[in-house]
Amino acid sequence: MSYQFLIDTYETEIQKVLSMWAMFDDADLGVRPHASDPRGRSVLEHMVHQSVSENLWFKTMLGIDVADNPLPGEESRLGFMNTYAENAAKRLDLLREKPDAWWEGEADFFEVKRSRAWIVTRRIAHTSHHRGQQAAMLRMLGRYLHSNYGPTADTGGLMQNQAPVIYAYPDTRTLLAEEAGERTKTPLPGPGDKPPTERPG
Repeated sequence: MSYQFLIDTYETEIQKVLSMWAMFDDADLGVRPHASDPRGRSVLEHMVHQSVSENLWFKTMLGIDVADNPLPGEESRLGFMNTYAENAAKRLDLLREKPDAWWEGEADFFEVKRSRAWIVTRRIAHTSHHRGQQAAMLRMLGRYLHSNYGPTADTGGLMQNQAPVIYAYPDTRTLLAEEAGERTKTPLPGPGDKPPTERPG
């Protein structure tokens, strides 16, 4: 299957979305990048946007419809995590059934036509963009960051200094179970003895 790499990437994206949300606390849901500026999404609005936007892309552009309402009945951090995980897993299962011809076929992407493989790639990039915004918000809140793509200042610093990738949880199942309970994440070593930036000072 020529497009297995996109299915595999989407599978890891599910865990990355949930991992980012797991770094916030319930008390953070109303936080914005700037408290008086409504243009910057709050944490809650990020969760709503991810859930609604991804559902809409898959439904209208890719013909994959898994939920009448992608939002949880209770709009809590854990409610969003469980509902997103359930819906995304259904989308993943349906992607696994698609033949190469489906991926190569064209579909409407707003006002233009694009291959479905292109649309899925753009969806992944769109999701990544919002995770970057959320990571910045976590830093504004003074939080520690586990890996989401690679090393962070809290997992050891820079890649060129052999900093490791350290995920908060080993898999989605563990993540959801822990976030519903003790929230015991993998310990973080911190940046070590080298600056976690290419431009120290």
